[in-house]
Amino acid sequence: MGHVEVGHLTYVLPDGRPLLNDVSFRIGEGVKAALVGPNGAGKTTLMRLVTGDLQAVEGSVASSGGLGVMRQFIGSVRDGSNVRDLLLGVAPPAVREAARRLDEAELTMMERDDEKTQMRYAQAIGDYTDAGGYDIEVLWDTCTVAALGTPFERVKYRDVATLSGGEQKRLVLEALLRGPDQTLLLDEPDNYLDVPGKEWLERQLRETSKTVLLISHDRQLLANAADRVITVESGDIWIHGGGFATYAEARRARNERLDELRRRWDEEHAKLKTLVNMLKNKARYNDGMAAPYHAAQTRLRKFEEAGPPEVAPGEQNIKMRLRGGRTGKRAVICEGLELTGLMRPFDLEVWYGERVAVLGSNGSGKSHFLRLLAGEPVTHDGGARLGARVVPGHFAQTHARPDLLGRTPVEIVMSEHARLKNEAMKTLARYELAGLVAEQRFDTLSGGQQARLQILLLELSGATLLLLDEPTDNLDLASAEALQAGLDAFDGTVLAVTHDRWFAADFDRYLVFGSDGAVYESPDPVWDETRVARPR
Repeated sequence: MGHVEVGHLTYVLPDGRPLLNDVSFRIGEGVKAALVGPNGAGKTTLMRLVTGDLQAVEGSVASSGGLGVMRQFIGSVRDGSNVRDLLLGVAPPAVREAARRLDEAELTMMERDDEKTQMRYAQAIGDYTDAGGYDIEVLWDTCTVAALGTPFERVKYRDVATLSGGEQKRLVLEALLRGPDQTLLLDEPDNYLDVPGKEWLERQLRETSKTVLLISHDRQLLANAADRVITVESGDIWIHGGGFATYAEARRARNERLDELRRRWDEEHAKLKTLVNMLKNKARYNDGMAAPYHAAQTRLRKFEEAGPPEVAPGEQNIKMRLRGGRTGKRAVICEGLELTGLMRPFDLEVWYGERVAVLGSNGSGKSHFLRLLAGEPVTHDGGARLGARVVPGHFAQTHARPDLLGRTPVEIVMSEHARLKNEAMKTLARYELAGLVAEQRFDTLSGGQQARLQILLLELSGATLLLLDEPTDNLDLASAEALQAGLDAFDGTVLAVTHDRWFAADFDRYLVFGSDGAVYESPDPVWDETRVARPR
């Protein structure tokens, strides 16, 4: 069994901005704790402090039982990484190190085959065996069969980039949940999972005896799997000991209590200052009032030194103004379209102003379909074209935007959309990306901040067709609600790949990519397409 304990942790960002201040909490054995809070509040940073990826200014972190970690963005260890690399990334450190030495020895054997090299290779094999490498490969075989339907030996050198985001997540989750580490840190484990995958994850989290700290914005998953909620807000944390079902009411009651305590503190502060001033004036003419005056001064000083109670965090105020514009009646036309090896040919017409949710199993071609419509090179047969005056805007599921790396939000908005700095900052403020966040590099922003910036760039681009690939995955609740409101007001057409049950409810049509290669429409959301009888 494992645990995590954080004591008086303080962290300051490289730009000098304090992010976490004197944070303490403990997650006991077998507890399933959810880490929630606004995008950019420090959830992922706190997770990275626990893993040791970052070092705190002050404070301590302790854990037991081994630490299994799923980071927010997986599958990008390096260009060309394969399934074995992905699984090694979540293996125990001893296995990772032994595998590295074995790989080096194998490369040396390919270059020269002398006795010294053979001895080094034999030693590397022995070290890998002693570290449990071959034992864990037996476990990986179970994981790849469960996640990909293929034995490890047949898939271990497959390029990770050929797996869908959901396949990557499922494979890593299988390895962590079945692996030896008794404490798991999971950053957005449900992202890219389809709904059956999310339901599988909910069951696994409920049934495992391991200690789990997870970050998620999926309210249903949190309600079904978390028995404790740790909130990161305004540089501090607070803990709700109940489940997520009672969290919203607990947060509301807490904020009301903090507001009341602050009101009382302000009133008492004002009374003490009035008393000191009154006694000061009386002491000028009456020596007998000197002692009460000094006593009141002391009381005021101690009151102010103790400081006011915690201020209730303000509510987020995000305003997305997705405008769009009038296009031809038919926005998207597909005729006999087939993404090679992923689906059977299908026809589709999407009309101006429609909202189409693209649903279906992972790996069925949904993301490739959006990329094709966005104008990217995707191997296909048949035809796919856009209507008159249709300008596509693509939201990338993995936030893969190499053109934005190393640049700040304010630089991006100013350079790409001809905005003066003051105007750019006002625009960023609507997405809560102003202030110091506007001066951070894109690659240092949180996943939710990156997502909000991508949506802002869609707003500024003049797109009349929004191609959204899992847009709510990294958005906190307030941001997701703002996106929904923005789409409601958008004068254009929307195609969105999603596994978000709440988000999909407002769409007009549902295009389902079946696991058997069929692409069909459904009048209602289909989360397990195998349960629906398709018309012949």
